[in-house]
Amino acid sequence: MAIEPCRPKWGGTMTDRERFARQMNYQSVDRCFNMEFGYWQENFKEWDIFVENGITNNGQADRFFNFDRIAVTGGTVWMHPAFESRVVSETETTRTLINGDGLYAEVPKDGHDTIPHYVKASIVTPDDWKVCKDERFRRDDPVRKIDVEALQRAHPTDRSYPLGVSCGSMIGKVRDMLTFEGIAYATYDYPDMVEDMVETACLLVEDMLDQVLGKLDFDYACGWEDICFKNGPIISLDFFTNVVVPRYKRIGNKLHAHGIELWYTDCDGDVRALMPGFLEAGINCLFPYEVNGCAHPLELLDEYGKDLRIMGGVDKMELGKGPEAIKAYLETLVPAVERGGYIPFCDHRCPPNVKTVDYLYYLDLKEEMFGLQ
Repeated sequence: MAIEPCRPKWGGTMTDRERFARQMNYQSVDRCFNMEFGYWQENFKEWDIFVENGITNNGQADRFFNFDRIAVTGGTVWMHPAFESRVVSETETTRTLINGDGLYAEVPKDGHDTIPHYVKASIVTPDDWKVCKDERFRRDDPVRKIDVEALQRAHPTDRSYPLGVSCGSMIGKVRDMLTFEGIAYATYDYPDMVEDMVETACLLVEDMLDQVLGKLDFDYACGWEDICFKNGPIISLDFFTNVVVPRYKRIGNKLHAHGIELWYTDCDGDVRALMPGFLEAGINCLFPYEVNGCAHPLELLDEYGKDLRIMGGVDKMELGKGPEAIKAYLETLVPAVERGGYIPFCDHRCPPNVKTVDYLYYLDLKEEMFGLQ
């Protein structure tokens, strides 16, 4: 579907690729890299500007708002095949279904976005994991073979946008399989099982990286963890340090050997306790950096200096309060943008309580404050 942008692209004298690389490495730029993380599904049904222009997903929205381009690629580095998704029971207001991770999840029938209530997991004991691993985590599964030539054609070396390689998840997807409560128990009840799950995830990522590193010219790496909530990590620091960080290091060594120095992870909640381990392993950027679950971006940027980068950190709660609050909050981010290593955007998917007119005001104000002067 051809998307007609609703606004001009921010002016500039650099390519998106040049701008991203320089901004994330604390070098001078023509103006701030312009991007957003996306929107709740409700936004595509409730925002008139999306409904009237046929915008139904985040990729279309990026083109519609004419953001700077950023891309990522990778391979199949997790479960395959997934569990069959199906409904197992219903009430008047909810459905209980088994999802691709093998979780029995209770969800609302009206389909509104919410975190499901997980009833139980399919993987609980080492015997459960052995069966699942043999069936769904085969390293020789043909789906894990990457068509490198197709990626090279899709993302040529002379492209104008940054390209990242997705390094999957060492522990976040394990948490998805076991549930929040399940992983908390399993790291104590079955630590060898959980370590084997982490090792399996690491091996699959390493296999993927061995296929693409040196074949494509990547600008950054990225990953996904989501192992924190507002009070900190959901696993013990000992387990994180002794089991997870060494796997990060193995991946980081491969990335650094091919000149990839920027590596972000998407981990919501209060990540501060994990920062030493992240940085030691080479994860040097936080994304999309939730403010209310952690702290103002400047707090961490001041603490870690140029060892750390942040992407995100625009408080979604302030976006919902209207123009005055939006302006006041963006003004607190000026020092972070000016120092470099920071790209401001909504600190997760923008929720539907933000009015369309206020969101457009926010985009205009961002350009006024951080665009080409």
